[in-house]
Amino acid sequence: MSRRFNRDAAISIAFFAALGLAWEYGVRWSGVQSYLLPPPSAILGELWQSRGPILSQSLVTLTEVFWGFIIAVALGVPIAALIYFSRTAKSTVYPLFVALQSVPKIGLAPLIVVWFGYGLASKLIMAFLFAFFPIIIATLGGLASTPAHLEEHFRALRASPMQSFWRLRVPAALPSFLDGCKVAMPLGVIGAVVGEFVGSNDGLGNLILTASGSGHTTLTFAALIAVTLLSLLLFYGVAYWERFIWWRAA
Repeated sequence: MSRRFNRDAAISIAFFAALGLAWEYGVRWSGVQSYLLPPPSAILGELWQSRGPILSQSLVTLTEVFWGFIIAVALGVPIAALIYFSRTAKSTVYPLFVALQSVPKIGLAPLIVVWFGYGLASKLIMAFLFAFFPIIIATLGGLASTPAHLEEHFRALRASPMQSFWRLRVPAALPSFLDGCKVAMPLGVIGAVVGEFVGSNDGLGNLILTASGSGHTTLTFAALIAVTLLSLLLFYGVAYWERFIWWRAA
């Protein structure tokens, strides 16, 4: 297992190193001005030089994403269970959320800033809106994927509906739920950054907007790398918990 992991890691590092070298020398040989497309070396240098502001703004965005995601899980999972077990909810609540999902979130961002202000609340809500629907869909899919033969086994044992839910359906839904969380986390980052674009005095989105507005392209790219790293950190933070679901491949 470790040998395979090391091989995969080496392939990934080699790929991104080759991509970075192609970018670096492509920019240098083509004569593109750095204010249009800076080389990776300049971006990494800016990332290190501005590490203090970037780190502080990353923590602001992380806070927004974290609480938005927590609320999305806290509301999304019970709503998914309600939709799964209630025909009335499936024919009323579910279409409502599907319709709301089709509304462009970027179009809602200015209204949310007007309603909730420039503080944490508006960005938290944007992160929540982006992360909410994948949680519902993944949880619904997980509940529906409960093996039929295990349901028959629980009925034969005369398990109560509550016992069947907690001991059968919840464990069966966990793999799909975590898959939904892995999708929701990066989307939550996008939602928070969009909210910061529209109205904020802090966060990586505000840093990107300020840097691009002042023509500081290298700082813009450095902040974008910070957003990417934050998304990857949160994604793999969720993926870490998959190792504890030993029945996933069963």
